[in-house]
Amino acid sequence: MADWLYSDTVKDHFTNPRNVLFEDESSFPADARGQTGNIRCGDQMLMLLRIKDDVITDVRWKTYGCASAIASTSMLSEIIRGMPIQEAYKIKPQDLVEKLGGLPAYKIHCSVLGDKALRAAIDDYLAKTGRAGMLKEETTEICHCLGITDKDIEAAFNQGARSWEELQQATKIGTACGSCKEKALELLHEFTHIYG
Repeated sequence: MADWLYSDTVKDHFTNPRNVLFEDESSFPADARGQTGNIRCGDQMLMLLRIKDDVITDVRWKTYGCASAIASTSMLSEIIRGMPIQEAYKIKPQDLVEKLGGLPAYKIHCSVLGDKALRAAIDDYLAKTGRAGMLKEETTEICHCLGITDKDIEAAFNQGARSWEELQQATKIGTACGSCKEKALELLHEFTHIYG
């Protein structure tokens, strides 16, 4: 077997993932449901939450993804238990990568599925409780297949993505249909002028 490229924490969460939904959704009566990704590109995430008084009390998730996606979502599921939804909404992929002891650079994009599914679930909960949009940042969706926004592209730019290939590596943008490439490259150009 080839050398394991991941930290022991990643290995642990990949081989012993926490809070996985092993049955169908009805086996976990959730207050919130979030789904992101696109099965056509190989990655898709479902996250189910139980919430009481705006605090996440339990979580289950299921993914079609690689070791990095599984490990980062397992870690996320542990972090958010007992966390207020306002705090959980702000979790970013970098937070998960840090908790995992790092990921190979070409696998960082795999850690975005969990936090996107989490925000989608929280948005679902807020809509069900009459508070739709309460935590949402103003964003423009650029990649409709994967739900990648201008804020996601800006974050990738600020972490060093300067080309289409680097942007794909950071976010998986354009890996389903590719129709977003022109708009994404325009944004990269714009951020180059804004941030230098």
